[in-house]
Amino acid sequence: MSAADIPQRRDTIDLTAASIMIFLTVSWGLNGVAAKFAYLGFSPVFLSMARSALGAVIIYAWCRYRGVRLFERDGTLWAGIIAGILFSGEFLLVFAGLEYTTVARSTLLLNGMPFWVLIGGHFLLGERMTVQKCLGLALAFAGVVVVFSDKLSSPGPQAIIGDVMALLAGVFWAATTLVIRATRLANVGSEKLLLYQLVVATITAIPFLPFENEVFRDISWVPVTAVLFQAVYVVAFTYIVWFWLLRRYPAAGLSSFAFLTPICGVLFGGMMLGEPLGQKIYLALGLIVCGIIVVNRPVRRPPV
Repeated sequence: MSAADIPQRRDTIDLTAASIMIFLTVSWGLNGVAAKFAYLGFSPVFLSMARSALGAVIIYAWCRYRGVRLFERDGTLWAGIIAGILFSGEFLLVFAGLEYTTVARSTLLLNGMPFWVLIGGHFLLGERMTVQKCLGLALAFAGVVVVFSDKLSSPGPQAIIGDVMALLAGVFWAATTLVIRATRLANVGSEKLLLYQLVVATITAIPFLPFENEVFRDISWVPVTAVLFQAVYVVAFTYIVWFWLLRRYPAAGLSSFAFLTPICGVLFGGMMLGEPLGQKIYLALGLIVCGIIVVNRPVRRPPV
């Protein structure tokens, strides 16, 4: 590799990175809306399998094009399989849950993930929980309580099923992150890490297909486009752009934009699906977003 091929690292987030991160978080906020449109033609399990399979093919083709080595013996196979199973569980729960609850409620509960990572990291990885992080955790927990107490945004009595699934999906997402941090997966390339998750998610979804009442529904261009949007655009394109950013900008700075995803998810659910957004949903959104900002805010150290 020549010097020209090595990406130039930057120490701060510039206007280019900020603009791209806003674009990415808006795209990720559309995920739940796209799933709802996909359900017009396909079941949740099929959606999970199809987006993972198509995304894996595209990412693999990208790796071949870029010359990324994927099949080296680096001792990550079993950890990769475990991470993939957890990743699969996350999206099976999210997509199944969206059959019962709204995108706004699901998005808020799913994005409690950073706080489960905080708790898991404290007890399992020895990562000290500071007062600042405890404050962020308390804000987010209050937001979750508000979501469950909001009857206006609830689509029906079965919404609690989808809400619990979304909350558990956040736990699975956090568990995936903790497995990556605690194993050799922390040292592998982002493309290989994503492929582990997509390939295993494709395989593990297959046994659940026979339990679906109706795998194929009213297939038309709308659900097909929604599946392709998720697989080609969200899973493949946006994550390739995300990898590009990670190679050039500090991860902590990029992660500070995480609060935009739940905001976009809630707003898109209201604007594109007509979901009721009452005061409690906005209160929950504010609490969870503030919690994310507080947790991700760097601690200022006194000058030495």
